[in-house]
Amino acid sequence: MQTFSFSPFNEYLRDLQQRITTCVAALDGGEFLTDLWQKDPGETLQGQGVTQILEGGALFERAGCGFSHVSGARLPPAATQHRPELSGAPFEAMGVSLVFHPRNPYVPTVHMNVRMIAARPASGAPVCWFGGGMDLTPYYGFEEDAQHFHRTCQNALEPFGVDKYPRFKKWCDEYFFLKHRNEQRGIGGVFFDDFSELGFDGGFAMTAAVGDAFLAAYLPIVERRRQLAYGERERDFQLYRRGRYVEFNLVWDRGTHFGLQSGGRSESILLSMPPLASWSYRRKTEKGTPEDRLQQEFLVRREWV
Repeated sequence: MQTFSFSPFNEYLRDLQQRITTCVAALDGGEFLTDLWQKDPGETLQGQGVTQILEGGALFERAGCGFSHVSGARLPPAATQHRPELSGAPFEAMGVSLVFHPRNPYVPTVHMNVRMIAARPASGAPVCWFGGGMDLTPYYGFEEDAQHFHRTCQNALEPFGVDKYPRFKKWCDEYFFLKHRNEQRGIGGVFFDDFSELGFDGGFAMTAAVGDAFLAAYLPIVERRRQLAYGERERDFQLYRRGRYVEFNLVWDRGTHFGLQSGGRSESILLSMPPLASWSYRRKTEKGTPEDRLQQEFLVRREWV
């Protein structure tokens, strides 16, 4: 029977979380609150994690980065959409997930997640797969930022096959799509799920390559845009677009559904929510404005590299 040692991936995730939050705290000048948590005996989900969050920073209005390692008696529906044969199997899951919401509307929101799930069906060997990716959600569009972000993703995946970036870029475009609005959430990036075709070691290496590329993909964009002046107009548009971000995470995101369906820790699952967002009824964007350009030229599926 095939067996896996999950300890190296667990250690990698803990180190990744610390590397990212240390770098972001130095960039912001603030501090991350570190919340170590453990599920209580008798709860549906068992395990522990570390939630790190920075709120009210000079650069980031809210930046959350969470690590979790949990197990449960039955895989929730969100995890078996594409693997119905594993429905009801006991499972183990671990991952790092982050969402950073900047204060300046010219700095984009970013999301990154890397994870592994293992199921142990009653008959047959354990089944293990990886998932993750990163995507960028700008409020004002800059071609060089989108190109840099996608090129970094492409470079991270290239050692694992030239097919990986185009496949995962397309997957990202299709996944981060608000079906009820018929619009993209942002300019995408890469996304993959239920990934096992390279075996455990290959899947681990590829997932780690994506996680390791995050700072190089995002921080140069932050540095380019953080000092740009903005006013009430830009802030209003940022909050309006953040509303779309909230809609996607609550309505369509499989990670959110997995966490809530499996009895996960709500505070940690919902750390992706922005501190402020707004909605307006049938809002119209004036043609030819930077806000219109975002919607017409950036919130569409296109090639960036």
